[in-house]
Amino acid sequence: MKNSQENDRSSNFRSIVKKTVTRGSLVALMIAVTPYLFYLHESVPKDKIWNTFLFTYNSRYFGDANTAMWILTGKIIPLYLLLIWFFTCRQWWYHSLIIPIAMYSYQILGFLNDDLTYIDSSRQLFVIVPIIAVIIPSIYIVRARIFNKINEADKSIQELEDELRVSPKSFWGTIKKYF
Repeated sequence: MKNSQENDRSSNFRSIVKKTVTRGSLVALMIAVTPYLFYLHESVPKDKIWNTFLFTYNSRYFGDANTAMWILTGKIIPLYLLLIWFFTCRQWWYHSLIIPIAMYSYQILGFLNDDLTYIDSSRQLFVIVPIIAVIIPSIYIVRARIFNKINEADKSIQELEDELRVSPKSFWGTIKKYF
């Protein structure tokens, strides 16, 4: 009976390690691929109109499609890396990453909107301020609770961070937790 339980624990441990290594390798691959994704814009022609079998892009506000795609990849790659960081971070402050995610998302939407002539305009501040107004006080409240518990208990900061650390069971569990 004891041998059976040890085999079950060993099997469980191996499956957990295998799952962790697989997920970690996938995240590492996603990060390692970013330089190649960034330089995809170099395959775009330096013409005003870019025709592909999927779509036709007309660069209205930029000199050519290549420049437009260079600007777009300059917005998408940081957003991509921030999203990876957001969904893999287990620290209590990870919600603060929503602020730069919202900024880059707004800039990409502004880029895709044909009516805007400038991507980085001051109008994005009016969209980001309400997000900041919710995130910053929330993070401060968590920080205050941590320091209140430190003063009341004999726990270290690391033990308190471990209590606040979130570890969802699945990828969809992570997605559902945020929405």
